Amino acid sequence: MITARALTKRYGDTTAVDAIDFTVEPGTVTGFLGPNGAGKSTTMRMAIGLDRPTSGSITINGKNYRDLPAPLHEVGGLLEARAIHGGRTAYNHLLWLAKSNGIPARRADEVLELVGLSEVAHKRSKGFSLGMGQRLGIAAALLGDPSVLLLDEPVNGLDPEGILWIRTLIRRLAAEGRTVFVSSHLMSEMALTADHLIVIGRGQILADTGMNDFIARNSASYVRVRSPHAADLADRLTGCGWNVDRADDGALLVTGASAEQVGDVAGADGLFVHELATVQASLEEAFMRLTADSVQYHAAEPPPAVPDSSDLTTAGV
Repeated sequence: MITARALTKRYGDTTAVDAIDFTVEPGTVTGFLGPNGAGKSTTMRMAIGLDRPTSGSITINGKNYRDLPAPLHEVGGLLEARAIHGGRTAYNHLLWLAKSNGIPARRADEVLELVGLSEVAHKRSKGFSLGMGQRLGIAAALLGDPSVLLLDEPVNGLDPEGILWIRTLIRRLAAEGRTVFVSSHLMSEMALTADHLIVIGRGQILADTGMNDFIARNSASYVRVRSPHAADLADRLTGCGWNVDRADDGALLVTGASAEQVGDVAGADGLFVHELATVQASLEEAFMRLTADSVQYHAAEPPPAVPDSSDLTTAGV
């Protein structure tokens, strides 16, 4: 379990993390979301002792990281996968970590097999691709078979097969009863991986809730219905007090009603329906809506495209 209480971190006049409270429970995948500069990495760094809180606390299984007698046996962290001495082989990198924490040397071979790096175990890491470095970082996090895992952008640099692999691994680790805390900017992947979400913006907790509840609270769902009697159906639905808009393809977009209610109205009037579905916003849409006021860095609108000279007409010249 990871527990933060009034956790605060200041750098001079800048408050990176502002008196936050949260608990990451075992047996579930907890996603940690927030815009750039929101305080995610700072929070994770404080959790594993790389930064010291200005005030408050963040503990692992009730203890500060620095008080754990053998940290890698309890906590596995992936914060910067490429923070590896380029002259060391993958195996030797893991071996010295194992020896420093009283972990059997055979464990290095086991985790290299687990992450798919056995064939390059004795190659120097400076030649590794981003994805290979990411796999080695995950291997290091799993080295001590810890009960708590903190993973910052674990799918960064992985190919589709690797993304599926890490997703499956993360969910399996949580199913074993471990505490799994995952930070990511890849919303589509987080939607498939996390059960619970903690969202941070400008150093403060904006949401701490289940995935489905988060999307429902921060987005508007609607009913999409397509009918050859669209005009008549729209009149009936509007008469029921529901808002009806039209999509570009002629479908009706109904808010304020359930799909069952829309279907009942169409059926009662003998109006055929060719499509009827509830449309729920994505995690990305819900996240963007909640954090709109917390984004620190806004890119400018791109300039209009300059026509290629081959597209210009010579008419009138």
